[in-house]
Amino acid sequence: MAILKLYGAKIATCTRRVGTVLHELNVPFELIEIDLMKGQHKTPEFMKNQPFGQIPYIDDDGFILYETRAICRYIAAKYPASGLIPTEPKANALFEQAAAVELTNFDPSASKAGLQLFKKNLGWPSDDAVMTEQLEILDKKLDAYEVILSKSRYLGGDTITLADLFHLPYAGFIGAGGTDIMTRRPNVARWYNELISRPSWLAYQDGVKTTKDY
Repeated sequence: MAILKLYGAKIATCTRRVGTVLHELNVPFELIEIDLMKGQHKTPEFMKNQPFGQIPYIDDDGFILYETRAICRYIAAKYPASGLIPTEPKANALFEQAAAVELTNFDPSASKAGLQLFKKNLGWPSDDAVMTEQLEILDKKLDAYEVILSKSRYLGGDTITLADLFHLPYAGFIGAGGTDIMTRRPNVARWYNELISRPSWLAYQDGVKTTKDY
């Protein structure tokens, strides 16, 4: 069987999210580096498989799939023993609830603030006003996270799921960006520190790379 191919940029946030899940499940893959600075993601060849011209997408033995969360769900579904997508109805409902929380309450502000922090760390032009505004929004959202995480170890219960991993890498960027909003609430801090300590996250601190052996 052909090795899974991940088309993305090694330092890009969404590429790292997919890479983290692949590592979490010990799935061998080859990174096909896409040069964003040269506009490789906007070429006809690339857009044949990703019509929006965005990264990443995967080629799993001829099966093409894009959108980060869809990719991660597909990988987890192929390896159901991981439990990253629970199958028991109530556990699955709690997972879906947690995944919706990440998508609607965390990502909108975290991605905007995280992008500015990411740019700043690379020495690129960034917008401090946007970063400050979005961090304030996120800070209020994390009050609800503190309530949720005071009742369970993870967002969907006492077992880690994709819903937790979806918070990476933006949670990591924000936590390392000189703000304490990820660590000043005890339960959020516990959850956050566990996420960023996972080997799957630490494996690609210097960028996602082809990983055939674990």
